[in-house]
Amino acid sequence: MNQNLNDGLNFLSKLSRKRVWNALKVIYSFYESKWTGKATQRGLPMSISFEPTTSCNLRCPECPSGLRSFTRPTGMLEYGLFKKTIDELSDTLLYLIFYFQGEPYLHPKFLELVKYASKKGIYTATSTNAHYLNDATARRTVESGLDRLIVSIDGTTQDVYEQYRVGGKLEKVLDGTRNILKWKRELKSKTPHVVFQFLVVQPNEHQIEDVKRLADELGVDELGLKTAQIYDYEQGDPLIPTIDKYSRYSQKPDGTYQIKNGLDGHCWKMWHSCVITWDGKVVPCCFDKDAHYRLGDVSETTFKNLWQSDAYRQFRQTLIRSRSEIEMCKNCTEGTQVWA
Repeated sequence: MNQNLNDGLNFLSKLSRKRVWNALKVIYSFYESKWTGKATQRGLPMSISFEPTTSCNLRCPECPSGLRSFTRPTGMLEYGLFKKTIDELSDTLLYLIFYFQGEPYLHPKFLELVKYASKKGIYTATSTNAHYLNDATARRTVESGLDRLIVSIDGTTQDVYEQYRVGGKLEKVLDGTRNILKWKRELKSKTPHVVFQFLVVQPNEHQIEDVKRLADELGVDELGLKTAQIYDYEQGDPLIPTIDKYSRYSQKPDGTYQIKNGLDGHCWKMWHSCVITWDGKVVPCCFDKDAHYRLGDVSETTFKNLWQSDAYRQFRQTLIRSRSEIEMCKNCTEGTQVWA
């Protein structure tokens, strides 16, 4: 059976009456807000991202973790805080991403977190640089019930890979991927669905066809070509691809750059998802990497109270009025994946 179909069926198996009913309330709230111009929210998030840690072993040039440039503290998610939040949301939550900033496998209890959420019937996913997927950890990953494993592979040769994944070793990525695929076979497991994610930047764009062949050779389930977010893009940047299809930015007649898509005043993410940092701060989405737009703290209140708070309603209302009023939204391009 096609692996994408397997993954889709696995995702659908997570549906329950409460999750479907919640999703319908969220979707209706989004369109009602869009049509009326008044922010309303009747449901709970369908998806959240939980940050296991801000620590990372690499030094990628467009990543606050890699650059060690955070103004917020670095730390590890407490198991009790995670459990409390998941217990509150598990009846309605459909999709849980164990990633925001940092390398999830640096968290000493990462796979215990995954297992807890998996036992609640939540679809679980994570993104990793795959440097810690030794044989034992790979086996535990498959046994944890993790549904989707995104492996960052941004080059098919070491000299190209290390231009973005600074400090990384391509062979470790390949060995870690092989270990996961081996244990899927050994344990006769359909999960995790293994995705090679290739962040297309100018230094590696000539290897797109190579990574397609490599994905086929290794037997990963899926390949995703992802466009790169560049923080200071206006004057151009050596990471911006020359292949227009894979760039979030277009060059203007005066030589400067602009984001391709316009800011239409609506954002689906603000209705169906959010991000929770390792220390419990709730922020609107993954573009708020340094947690400037903090809308509450799950260590201080229930998630439901926070999600329905005046602060959250006002933030959604600002988006409806004008996304350009929010600084992080000015560099937002939804739909950043180009599936190979």
